[in-house]
Amino acid sequence: MTLKETIAFRITQLCKEKNYTASSLAYHCGMDRSTIYSILGEKSKKPEIATIKKICDGLGITLGEFFSTPEFDNLEQEIK
Repeated sequence: MTLKETIAFRITQLCKEKNYTASSLAYHCGMDRSTIYSILGEKSKKPEIATIKKICDGLGITLGEFFSTPEFDNLEQEIK
């Protein structure tokens, strides 16, 4: 998985845990639905950390909790 795919996967995973749809996540984050949909879809290639922070706030978790998963730990190093 790429970093972008891993971010989208993690958001989807957390939404399932909270029984949130993409629309309800946008509401809880105070963001436009289009922003959430673009991150989950193909439109957004590199979501900004400030956007991910807002999503974390809406989910009631920290950035550390968001990124502390085996999926992020196992990402291939991009600089070789």
